[in-house]
Amino acid sequence: MIVKKRQLPLMIQKLQSLLRRLPKNHPKIPYIEEMLAKKMAGYRGEYSIDYPLSFLDSQNYSILHDLHLPHNDYFFQIDTLLISPRFILILEVKNIAGKLFFDQEFHQLVRTLNGKEEVFPDPLLQVKRQETQLRAWLIKHKITEVPIKSFVVISNSNSQIMISPEHKYLRKTILHREALPIKITELDACYQHVMPDKQLKKIIRLLLKQHSEANSDVLEQFEIGRHELLKGVQCVDCGLTPMERRHGSWFCPSCYCTCKTAHLDALRDYSCLINTTITNQQAREFLLLSSRHVVNRILRSIAKHHEGNHKSTIYHLPSSD
Repeated sequence: MIVKKRQLPLMIQKLQSLLRRLPKNHPKIPYIEEMLAKKMAGYRGEYSIDYPLSFLDSQNYSILHDLHLPHNDYFFQIDTLLISPRFILILEVKNIAGKLFFDQEFHQLVRTLNGKEEVFPDPLLQVKRQETQLRAWLIKHKITEVPIKSFVVISNSNSQIMISPEHKYLRKTILHREALPIKITELDACYQHVMPDKQLKKIIRLLLKQHSEANSDVLEQFEIGRHELLKGVQCVDCGLTPMERRHGSWFCPSCYCTCKTAHLDALRDYSCLINTTITNQQAREFLLLSSRHVVNRILRSIAKHHEGNHKSTIYHLPSSD
């Protein structure tokens, strides 16, 4: 049973908003596009394991995707967490093509593709660290003696996994996504102790309660000032910024497209890049509108809630899901 569904990561949405809001000749665009491509590849890899996981008995396994949990002064991320009455399993998904050599002497992943070698951080170290962090998190909540295991899942079916003979034991930890159902079933047979249903539900409840989505400031990350962002409503067809407000709709002077709701994407960009709250004046400045009354109607129609009165009203923008 999927307890926490997979959603498009907020970081990807932020990068997409940032690309929409920068002039086409901005020098940071290639770096942003490169990061977005890597994030999208990772997301597609994580998404691709949903099919093999669907073969598991939904009554015996609870699945939580994209967990971001507190540990001491920091947070740790888990791609997918599978909870059974007998154990907890961490799945770290890697969408990497080519020949993949897991070098345990220097703890690195060496990828060979088209005759070129590239080095990545060792995902085995990553999942062991996640095991340690999750175990500490469970102990903090007075949950002990629950076996925690982990798999490194290679989501690209055409990738070749390579391990040196002296480290052949890693075959139990590193696998292609297609092998997930049988490997999980084999793992289930290794444990006899069954967790009480009350404890299992407690773990799931705590995980959902403690989860908070990673929310980094991409403007700060790329050292981009707010003044560099394009203001106005972007055309949903040709991408021109800004559109013009005419008779309750948005009009594009370039392709003549009209749309009543084009401002929704603009305010979503504002929420991703600047703030999840906005005032009437800030909205007028960002949407390039002069009418307080028009903006007031727009904000009241979409805001989750608002606080304050008149000019001091603060509107809470909807999430970017």
